[in-house]
Amino acid sequence: MYHPPIQFFAQALQSDGILIEKHENYVKQSYRNRCHVLTAQGMVPLSVPVLRGNSKDKTPITEIEIDYSQKWYNVHWRTIQAAYGRAPYFEFYSDYIKEVYERQPKYLFGLNVDLLRLYLKFLKLDRPIGFTDSYQTAQPEGVLDLRNRIHPKIIPDNLYVQTYTQVFGKQFVQDLSIIDLLFTQGPKSLSYLQ
Repeated sequence: MYHPPIQFFAQALQSDGILIEKHENYVKQSYRNRCHVLTAQGMVPLSVPVLRGNSKDKTPITEIEIDYSQKWYNVHWRTIQAAYGRAPYFEFYSDYIKEVYERQPKYLFGLNVDLLRLYLKFLKLDRPIGFTDSYQTAQPEGVLDLRNRIHPKIIPDNLYVQTYTQVFGKQFVQDLSIIDLLFTQGPKSLSYLQ
């Protein structure tokens, strides 16, 4: 997931580890290449353009290349800066996130894994990350399968995040990227997921 939603980390907090499906085919219009941030204009989706992602042919998630011919990085970074530049912890975390962007990972999967590791570190959420050896059609015993449950078009029914002060708006907005929580609450972020 690209800048995973807060609900992902709320679930990760309840787990012993994170198992990432490495052998699935790319799914369009999912959090695999998009996230939601809160700006002065409200909730805004940010989407990473990919090569072959709109193809009718099924493409493994690990083979989806990021389309750097589009200047999406500049748009995303300017949007994130405009949304969170005045947040109390923006300067504390922003350089690390920008560094991931500047590496320009070739594949979306690599970008997402790098960001996930970074956010787990920021949250001090010590959970091992594992990868499947083959495509898992069914949920293995003891594993909570969130592949299609955390989705931009599905309103989470079991997500409760303690409200916190957000940069914009008077009404609390749920279902945002973890960067909203981190930039506003910093080291206290994990306590809002319990």
